[in-house]
Amino acid sequence: MMIARAASMALVSGLVISGLASGAIAQQPSEADAKRRPVPVTIHAPKVEFRPISGTGVEVEAPGDGTTRDCAAVSTHTDANFAGGSFVVQAGFAEGEIAASEYVLDPSKFPIKIDLCEFIIAQSAAIVSTTTHWSVLVWQGPPGTGTLVASYSSDDIVIPHLRMPPGTQGTNVQFLIDPGDPDQIIINANPTNSFSIGFRIDKHNNQTANPCFTAPPSNQNAFPTTDISGLAQPTRNWLFGLNCGSFGCPPNGGWARFSTLASFCRPTGDWVMRATWTSLACTPGVGACCLPDGSCLIATTTDCANANGVFKGDGSTCATAGCTAASQACCFPATGGCLNLSPSDCTTAGGVPGGVGTACATFTCFPKGACCLPDGSCIGNISPTDCGSLGGTYQGNNTSCGSVNCPPPTGACCFPNGSCLVLTQADCGTAGGAWAGIATTCADGNGNGTADACESDCRADVNGDGELDILDFLDFFDSFGECSGLPGPCVGGSGVDADYNEDLLVDILDLLDFMDDFGRGC
Repeated sequence: MMIARAASMALVSGLVISGLASGAIAQQPSEADAKRRPVPVTIHAPKVEFRPISGTGVEVEAPGDGTTRDCAAVSTHTDANFAGGSFVVQAGFAEGEIAASEYVLDPSKFPIKIDLCEFIIAQSAAIVSTTTHWSVLVWQGPPGTGTLVASYSSDDIVIPHLRMPPGTQGTNVQFLIDPGDPDQIIINANPTNSFSIGFRIDKHNNQTANPCFTAPPSNQNAFPTTDISGLAQPTRNWLFGLNCGSFGCPPNGGWARFSTLASFCRPTGDWVMRATWTSLACTPGVGACCLPDGSCLIATTTDCANANGVFKGDGSTCATAGCTAASQACCFPATGGCLNLSPSDCTTAGGVPGGVGTACATFTCFPKGACCLPDGSCIGNISPTDCGSLGGTYQGNNTSCGSVNCPPPTGACCFPNGSCLVLTQADCGTAGGAWAGIATTCADGNGNGTADACESDCRADVNGDGELDILDFLDFFDSFGECSGLPGPCVGGSGVDADYNEDLLVDILDLLDFMDDFGRGC
């Protein structure tokens, strides 16, 4: 981040911007160097907008005022008011740079769970609405040498980008961890007894081509902020800067504590950010929960019991819980026998796991029974899988065809008036309909008003009643007499199309073709 010498500061009420006093100048940069170091500006924002955001997109209640709740604690280096007040906008901050704070805790507090990270991001007299792509990062230990344990980036789908209207604005970006999410951010004990949080600008609203020489416009972008009360923790505030060569801040880029930055580019306050965390050892009834499938999550005793899990104790973590999958029924195809084993031991021995919660005492390894087929017949002593492959209905373990009543098959029953019902063959005959066959339906796929199963495949059945008789003969002759010699298709008074051969002319050929089909019975 490129930061120049600042003039004296005159902070006044309202949205007034002034230069920032950076303290004594230990090193005077050249005029050329100074031109590529933007000046931080002080703003007064009476009210800061709160933006609660969770990594899962689930609405989670944020403390907002920074007060502790139950066993929660807050770590911060700043005395700034996160709801509004005066801040220094670090306008030299470029894309890819990271503002981070490291917090050292009493070793007895570890392991801890990160609940909330907050960052004041602001803009100074912006002449446009700004959109900022950003990321939140959490480390175990210091950011320069510690272990990155969590990273979340805005995508405007689950995690929204940061948007602010024109003017001097401040936003408290509150990144929350959903307490119901099994992937909690856990910081374990480490040699530095510390953890760190950071905020990265991934994409500015208007980044310059080379921010090492020309800063992102301060009136068109949003930036991280520091406080106005002085730098209280120079060794615990960190900056990851771009590699802008030997005159960059820090020189040649990378991680640096504020204490190692040259005075002319060192911020004069602490980063305005804070973390709310909970010591797992301090939270009664919360700890690692081993689920039946061997997985682990941090849960309350009640939630763990509801999930049929095994609670490993207050303050326990999944890293040390040693969760293993519970025993379940293990079936051996070669012998038909069953043993209660863990899934891994079962597969190692060539068995088939019965599933979570199963036990040999109540589990049937290789079930067989009666199967009712679609035609109403029954096959005995087959597996549920084989029954399903035949389109049948499995009647239960150890059932036999002698002990079950397979229902008679049903199918479409077609009535002379064109209607259709799904009935058994016997019921269809009793109702005076024509049964279309096993498993047929009354679906009208072509949308012509007649069930597809009831449409005759015999062309000579011109009246469509499913029977070939004298009525078809008389209906066709009535239409032919009216339409003979006319262009087809031609429908006569009987409702029959006399253009039987569909050659677009009603003539003797239509009559001969009809009589040929009728004489052959189709």
